[in-house]
Amino acid sequence: MDMSAAEVKRAASAQPHPSSPQADPNGSEILVRCLQAEGVKYLWGYPGGAVLYIYDALYKQDSIQHVLVRHEQAAVHAADGYARATGEVGVALVTSGPGVTNAVTGIATAYMDSIPMVIITGQVPTPAIGLDAFQECDTVGITRPIVKHNFLVKDVRDLALTLKKAFHIARTGRPGPVVVDIPKDVSLKTAPFHYPATVEMRSYNPVRKGHGGQIRKAVQLLLQAKRPYIYTGGGVILGNASAELRELVNLLGYPCTNTLMGLGAFPSSDPKFLGMLGMHGTYEANMTMQNCDVLLAVGARFDDRVIGNPAHFASVQRKIVHIDIDPSSISKRVKVDIPIVGDVKDVLQELIAQVKEAQAKPDVHSLSAWWGQINEWRKRECLKYKNSTEVIKPQYVVDKLWELTKDRDTYITSDVGQHQMWAAQYYRFDEPRRWINSGGLGTMGVGLPYAMGIKLAKPEADVFCITGEGSIQMCIQELSTCSQYRTPVKIISLNNRYLGMVRQWQELDYQGRYSHSYMDALPDFVKLAEAYGHVGLLIEKPGDVEPALREAIKLKDRTVFLDVRTDPTENVWPMVKAGKGITEMLLGSEDL
Repeated sequence: MDMSAAEVKRAASAQPHPSSPQADPNGSEILVRCLQAEGVKYLWGYPGGAVLYIYDALYKQDSIQHVLVRHEQAAVHAADGYARATGEVGVALVTSGPGVTNAVTGIATAYMDSIPMVIITGQVPTPAIGLDAFQECDTVGITRPIVKHNFLVKDVRDLALTLKKAFHIARTGRPGPVVVDIPKDVSLKTAPFHYPATVEMRSYNPVRKGHGGQIRKAVQLLLQAKRPYIYTGGGVILGNASAELRELVNLLGYPCTNTLMGLGAFPSSDPKFLGMLGMHGTYEANMTMQNCDVLLAVGARFDDRVIGNPAHFASVQRKIVHIDIDPSSISKRVKVDIPIVGDVKDVLQELIAQVKEAQAKPDVHSLSAWWGQINEWRKRECLKYKNSTEVIKPQYVVDKLWELTKDRDTYITSDVGQHQMWAAQYYRFDEPRRWINSGGLGTMGVGLPYAMGIKLAKPEADVFCITGEGSIQMCIQELSTCSQYRTPVKIISLNNRYLGMVRQWQELDYQGRYSHSYMDALPDFVKLAEAYGHVGLLIEKPGDVEPALREAIKLKDRTVFLDVRTDPTENVWPMVKAGKGITEMLLGSEDL
């Protein structure tokens, strides 16, 4: 009589194996015990020859759920999405050679956005390293530029301590991905197990507390400001400092902006919020950035998509206070006046305490005049768009989604392109860690794996992936993973039959020469979704958008793919063209 899969697993776990009291555990079992000690609940991965002992150890336990993806890139993206939404360390497992190289894009994506992750990679046996063995690659060398740190474990006795270091490095200081490369023979050899409660590394001691004298200078400067501005980035969210930011902004009454990665750190519904700034930021946010006299930058890095041309930005004199956990980010692109290195949460708490104790108060008359100027800029209504009854406008889809989900526990992921910018502009985020997207690397294909990772972490929440017909096809095979692990996410594809952002740039800068940006031979996404066992909906008329979104929300336990046919000529406005300053904005086609 054939045994069921569960009976086979129970029988296997009942057999004597190296983790029994009579023997030391092997490297694979040590790895699993370390993950359990770190409280890891989910592990995304794909098996291969170099990690089969690890998969055997996973088979014999049930506290960690392994999620089998369909491509190693998606394993890292899903673990990344989980980390972004929860603040916990995401963990992925891939095999050697092509398993590692397939994971590189996901690792680089996490590195650029400072996401805490541990990626475990299989390696050929130690005697074969460097001999061009089957499925061998130099994992340490390949990943060195895109990780916070990496390790090659050559002795099983070092494995537990190495993993402790990996998790410590990943989650402390400026977070980031850490790769642990484990040769196959190390995963088989045995050793006594000891997982340290803490770890100290002489060469790695990130600063948490900001310098008291620098904070006092910052407070003095902020309270003397005539035209102040608070500019915050993803560091506020990564540092769990949203509450402190809100308290400081409300205490001072100053205008506030978030970068693409910082959306939700300060509520978009608050009148002191000027919207996102930068290349596709609001007119008022960018004008305020350029014309302020004191700028408080918190957990942001003045990147090219935020300030545009550095020379243009420097053409106006202002005093800058910059708070960041990473000293290398301070004065990297823009020279600042008061650098404060430290954990943003701790520094903001001290800043708030000193503002409350200070005898000086903000200049009410100057602040009132400043707000008057900001409100004049707001009158441009730069995000206003002309809706249509004939063709679906992508802005309308995002607007309607926000309207239907704003009072629900909702997470929004996106891929990269026009749809990403429309999601950032028109979905008004009031809470942190609800907007999950690739900012620094700009990686297409992340949206669906991100959504899968979030849905496992937040099963009761609504998880929507806003994507395009180009991006979604980069990891569309993960619809199979959604089916196997019952992660009912909702996919909204703003299908304009173009690589939209590429087409927009080609229209503006290449005289309409649309070189290879048209998406010809698209699949029938409805049938494709149904082939994977999901619900597919085709939406072609503006009047059908709201009913389709309501239907998707109602189908709580099903993955739903909405193929929304949108206006192929629509562009993202405002826009700052490459090389221009942030006040040199195009607000619409009339500016061309």
